[in-house]
Amino acid sequence: MSKALLPLFFFFLTCFSKPITYTPKASLLFPSDAVSILSFKSKADLDNKLLYELNERFDYCQWQGVKCAQGRVVRYILQNSDLRGIFPADSLTRLDQLRVLSLHNNSLSGPIPDLSSLYNLKSLFLDRNNFSGTFPPSVLLLHRITSLDLSYNGLTGPMPANLTVLDRLKILRLEWNRFNGTVPPLNQSFLLIFNVSGNNLTGKIPVTRTLSKFNTTAFSLNPNLCGEIINKACTSRAPFFGSPSASGPLGQSAEVQGSGANSGGILVLTPPSSPKKKHQKTTAVLGFTFGIALIIFSVLLALALVRKQSGKKRLDSKETKPTTIVSSEATNSNLGNPKTQVEEVSERKLVISEVQKPKKSGNLVFVAGEVEGYSLEQLMRASAELLGRGTMGTTYKAVVDGQLILTVKRLDAGKTGVTSGEVFEQQMDAVGGLRHPNLVPIRAYFQAKGERLVIYDYQPNGSVYNLVHGSRSTRAKPLHWTSCLKIAEDVAQGLAYIHQASRLVHGNLKSSNVLLGTDFEACLTDYCLAVLADSSSTEDPDSAAYKAPEIRKSNGRLTPKSDVYAFGVFLLELLTGKHPSQHPVLVPHDVMEWVRTMREDDGGEYHRLGMLTEVASVCSLKSPEQRPPMWQVLKMIQEIKKSAMIEDSASFGYS
Repeated sequence: MSKALLPLFFFFLTCFSKPITYTPKASLLFPSDAVSILSFKSKADLDNKLLYELNERFDYCQWQGVKCAQGRVVRYILQNSDLRGIFPADSLTRLDQLRVLSLHNNSLSGPIPDLSSLYNLKSLFLDRNNFSGTFPPSVLLLHRITSLDLSYNGLTGPMPANLTVLDRLKILRLEWNRFNGTVPPLNQSFLLIFNVSGNNLTGKIPVTRTLSKFNTTAFSLNPNLCGEIINKACTSRAPFFGSPSASGPLGQSAEVQGSGANSGGILVLTPPSSPKKKHQKTTAVLGFTFGIALIIFSVLLALALVRKQSGKKRLDSKETKPTTIVSSEATNSNLGNPKTQVEEVSERKLVISEVQKPKKSGNLVFVAGEVEGYSLEQLMRASAELLGRGTMGTTYKAVVDGQLILTVKRLDAGKTGVTSGEVFEQQMDAVGGLRHPNLVPIRAYFQAKGERLVIYDYQPNGSVYNLVHGSRSTRAKPLHWTSCLKIAEDVAQGLAYIHQASRLVHGNLKSSNVLLGTDFEACLTDYCLAVLADSSSTEDPDSAAYKAPEIRKSNGRLTPKSDVYAFGVFLLELLTGKHPSQHPVLVPHDVMEWVRTMREDDGGEYHRLGMLTEVASVCSLKSPEQRPPMWQVLKMIQEIKKSAMIEDSASFGYS
């Protein structure tokens, strides 16, 4: 080396000595792809799971997850690598020869960076992480992409309407985020896998040749979607404001503007009438308006008289009235016994009359240190809507002071009257202390003579019963096996927690007692209350089918193993879409064939369905000693989940 170059050499040695902290033997001159990967590792691998070391110039091509072609990184696959951190900008995005990027099933968080520089990318799998923010718009610039999976994250915001620019797309999975907006009118003829379930999408699903290929499970858990594809009618409503001739969002929708019939609340533009017809119409409108005003005045006067008389009655009988909930029957929804059909009526009041209040009895008791955010008097004035009737009692949706929404379960005195007040208090204090993401938390309870109430958080997305069986007018298809797996894992988590955190049992597991939370997670309700009920009371056939043989025959004591049996029945209900009372009595070997028969369109998922069916079969064995404990059932389900991820990785070209 010439003396003239020595100062320059030492200058570069000084400049590059500090950044080489990733490995002690690293080369002074990093290839650009190695720098990109090490930059990613520095922010995404906070627990140092990736043991990267650069001894030779092209050592990075041997690093975990890296595959090179002609010295450039073309695949970077780090699935199930326990990564924790963020996806830093200006790191992997500099790998301009990258074809496949998979960070599947890690714990990466934060927003997804700009990926537009990865113009050669064909497969992008960022699913099952904790990414937040909106759908990354830079993905729409990746015109070579064929596989895109952003599912099971926390992405929010509108669904991009121009997904059609991804014209080579074969796999698109965006389920279990919180996207809103409408389903884009996809027309990619190559699209083979598509799922947007578990979001907050609304409106009519476009009927395209591509979208029509997929069944209802691809759109499930979006309660405000409608259209021909999911067999759910869309209601078209005229705007409250704006003239029929107005255009745009405050005037008419596209459907209104193109309408040719006056049906379904759609506005119709008619030609101008003659002066004589106008005069006749004006007279008719005035007469109709006067008649409506007279009717409204009469109704208001009658209501005022009724309210005045009812107020007098309440004052006269203040000292003697027992606590009651007064409510007419309303629409049967997703709680309680799903077979109880009631007529839809207007909103009514949840009235709890005043009672004597010695110590706990007669007071609203908040459990587990809950803050007293409302009083018994406020609950008395709450408006209430009947949600359903179950084996334990009646369930209401209560709105306190027009803001706080609660679920109030009124226990049937005829079924729970066999237990003393002290036993009820002890049970509620124990159950109220249970807290788990897959349990609907109990917030408070109330009891007085002949009256017992349990107050829960309100769950907005209905029950698994409604999800599985659909409405009366249309038979829902069995859920996609991935939805079955997700719900089964959530329910198993909740049951295992009850069994391990206490000596309690659920005792009343069924699909109508599994609700869907704000993020569509499955949550158990009505847990640990069955011990308060009279076991001799009659039940509907479906509820009875959940009972283990040892409980059915001798009215025996509820045990964790009887919960395991009910879970097996519940899992078969998920897989087949059949009510428990319709499940045939089969030997385990024949159960799989029955499940396959019920699921006609899942030809490629028999292996995975078989594993779930085996779990259901072993849980519902007649002998309680042969059934596994709930923690072991949970482990079996998680092993199925892990196995499916590995298989998907191989089939999607992860490795």
